[in-house]
Amino acid sequence: MKNLLLIISTFGLSICTLKAQNTDEFKPLGKPEIQIFTNFNSSFTKGQKVNKFEVTRAYLGYSYSFSPTLSGRVTLEVGNPGVGRFQLTALLKNGYLQYQKEKLTVKFGMIGTPLFDVQEQFWGYRYILKSFLDQYGMGPSNDLGVSTSYKFSKTISADAIIQNGEGYAKHDADSTLKVAVGVTVHPTKNLLFRVYYDNMKKHQATQQTIALMAGYANENFKIGAEYNYQTDNNLRKDQNYSGYSFYGTYFMSSKTNLFARYDYLNSVNNIGQAHTWNYAKDGQLFLAGFEYNPVKGIGISPNFQRWMPRDGSKSSISTVFLNVLVKI
Repeated sequence: MKNLLLIISTFGLSICTLKAQNTDEFKPLGKPEIQIFTNFNSSFTKGQKVNKFEVTRAYLGYSYSFSPTLSGRVTLEVGNPGVGRFQLTALLKNGYLQYQKEKLTVKFGMIGTPLFDVQEQFWGYRYILKSFLDQYGMGPSNDLGVSTSYKFSKTISADAIIQNGEGYAKHDADSTLKVAVGVTVHPTKNLLFRVYYDNMKKHQATQQTIALMAGYANENFKIGAEYNYQTDNNLRKDQNYSGYSFYGTYFMSSKTNLFARYDYLNSVNNIGQAHTWNYAKDGQLFLAGFEYNPVKGIGISPNFQRWMPRDGSKSSISTVFLNVLVKI
């Protein structure tokens, strides 16, 4: 009887071990990704008022893990192209293969660029306003290329990318490539520093971008500051400009936040010309608002934005927004 019980116990233990092994086996898995940015806004300038509803962006995507180290992602961005007669067009924002193991990540295809990824995540309100480098056209958020990032320790990580340079709206318009490197440092749990540099040369123009960022965050609030500088914007000689961005958030509760931001954009004077090359778009932006997250994936934000142009002949524009984020 004892031998029979021993055999049964051994057999049962073997089955349990086999089930545990099967449970631990990797299973390919995919999931949809959906984000919608929509708002209602009222703008006031020179005594005139303009009201409108907008869907500024919609991201429709799918990510799939082929193995513990290999995955893929495809995302379509539906938005206003800003040119032509179309109100909304769909563009391929992401379409890449990713290898990730331990501290190393490599991506190939239509990938996100590291230009302002850290800043955008720290700012945290992309559905309300783009981060500084994106807002003022210092580089694309996504591009064709290959990127790699490596986490050396809890304190230091670095990234590098070789890309076409035209962004995801244009594919290989010429043979010019952009090379970029960045380093992110967390000297303490709450403190963050980011340094980024890229270079792209064509004929007599050399576009170079320097982006510096510092941030501090704890359970009650976070504050961030950026300085950004670019030469030969869009590979046009002497089109240089720079700017500052300061922003912060106060966490009132797990569902409510107060936030504010200030931007200053300034282009360099052109020799022999009355105004700078970007004079019409230079200026200052002030933003303040409130965010409420009733459930995970939903953001509702009433906020106020005021644009003060550098050109004294133009009036300031004040806009009241009600922004809504839907994220699945």
